Amino acid sequence: MLASLLALTLAGPGLAQPSSATLSAGDRERMIDQAAALPRSHTLIVAVDGNTVIDEGFRGHSTDATANIKSLSKTLLSALIGIAIERGVIESVDQPIVELLGNRVPAGIDPRVKTITVGQLLSMQAGLERTSGANYGGWVASPNWVSDALTRPFVAEPGGRMLYSTGNSHLLSAALTQASGRSTLTLAREWLGAPLNIAIPPWTRDPQGIYFGGNEMGITPRALLRIAELYRQGGSLDGQRVLPRAWVTASWQPRTHSFFNGHDYGYGWFLTELDGERAYYGWGYGGQLIYVIPSRRMSVVMTSDPTPPSNGSAYTARVEALISDMIDAMRNDG
Repeated sequence: MLASLLALTLAGPGLAQPSSATLSAGDRERMIDQAAALPRSHTLIVAVDGNTVIDEGFRGHSTDATANIKSLSKTLLSALIGIAIERGVIESVDQPIVELLGNRVPAGIDPRVKTITVGQLLSMQAGLERTSGANYGGWVASPNWVSDALTRPFVAEPGGRMLYSTGNSHLLSAALTQASGRSTLTLAREWLGAPLNIAIPPWTRDPQGIYFGGNEMGITPRALLRIAELYRQGGSLDGQRVLPRAWVTASWQPRTHSFFNGHDYGYGWFLTELDGERAYYGWGYGGQLIYVIPSRRMSVVMTSDPTPPSNGSAYTARVEALISDMIDAMRNDG
């Protein structure tokens, strides 16, 4: 089903992985010092070719302690959507979201809402007014997050420009719950937690009991490394298929472009280039980050202070400078 809906090759862009060097002891210590010097850093993990070469906590934090990953939750939610499509819970990325939400759709909605698809929500192209940024507080204070998100005015056409909105991701969580008859937490534990051998604790729910789609998940940095490695290895880990390979390819296809950071965006993943290498990353407020650099067989996890002020793109740029330095060091060490 997934292959036909995506019409993608199995060895899609970004999945080729030539051999790569690892970090020397001196470079490793230098990278740890640079990460520790970042003003908000809590943890750093780096794996090369599946082997962890850095696993460090800063300011009293540990890589095996649960961290609030904020909007990095969107990357995990995207994985659940890919599995749901493979299992037939969702028909395809082209399925209208109202078909999945059923009686959760309020009466009197703009007719264009009925054209919004699963894929458009994943790529932040729903066209509805954002629930993030200045609108976030009012949205989460509303009595029904699904209804509030669906009844916001259109500021672009569905499938048009990127409008980053956590309400989009929450609609997907509601759709998973409605279509499967099980909570997003249950699905996350069964579809990701169990096969990856990672713990997924309960997190925030909306007034109707739907687990927050796209924010406030708690997970350890070491568990995040398992997620990053799952994608780096094309949807399999430890010899077990967890995600369809075609979904990894689909998630890493550029579908829209972020006005805020200038990077392309796929399905829950941003796309950029670091030191001449293609890189894919998930982002959460304050500096909750996972990076996958397939050409170097490298995965990076960074968690940071999730409370304001986040220093936004400036902080992320410093993290990316650190990763670029790692890539360059590995070339020289090789």
